[in-house]
Amino acid sequence: MDNVQDSQGGSEEKPKATPAPRAPAASSDKPSAAKAGVGSSAGAKSKTVESEQPDPLNKMRRRIIWTSIGAFLATCFLMFLRFFLPRTILEPSTIFRVGYPSDFGFGVETKFQQQYRVWVVRNAQRLFVIYARCTHLGCTPDWKPGENKFKCPCHGSGYTSEGINFEGPAPRPMDRAHVDLDATGQIIVDTSRLYQWPKGEKTHFDDPGAFLPV
Repeated sequence: MDNVQDSQGGSEEKPKATPAPRAPAASSDKPSAAKAGVGSSAGAKSKTVESEQPDPLNKMRRRIIWTSIGAFLATCFLMFLRFFLPRTILEPSTIFRVGYPSDFGFGVETKFQQQYRVWVVRNAQRLFVIYARCTHLGCTPDWKPGENKFKCPCHGSGYTSEGINFEGPAPRPMDRAHVDLDATGQIIVDTSRLYQWPKGEKTHFDDPGAFLPV
């Protein structure tokens, strides 16, 4: 019973138990702090990811550098091949046809100079082919029709229309190539067989094969 009698016969109401005070609730700032911590961590991760991404400018620079290196190496390789490959594959054939004797009039024909390095010459007695190489240092002379002579642009050697030297340092006349007729009557020229007139010696310009009679 809630009421208890005392010694005097009276009654007294027993006081009710006071409930224990509750612990104060956690401050509302803690979740905010936690959220802030989470946000800071996410921001740090985002910054780390962004810092790990390559810079487009640096990427372009690296690409340009590697492209330049590759081009340099390719150029060196091509120069290496050009140096060691035999140059004979770039030279024209030493045996070729130039046409029929009737195709040539009197004088010097220069249309085969660029391709075969020869001039076809015809005079009143014969047709022959001069190999266009100066006997001084091997330069290619030019035909000067106004002066009726060949003139070497390197050191000034001069030759007559028949290739005979008369001025400059050239020691002897220019060589003449072997000529012959094939079965059809066309002129075959062979620049691997040359006829010379050495200085102070007998000429080979009158040897068979050095000319064609016309």
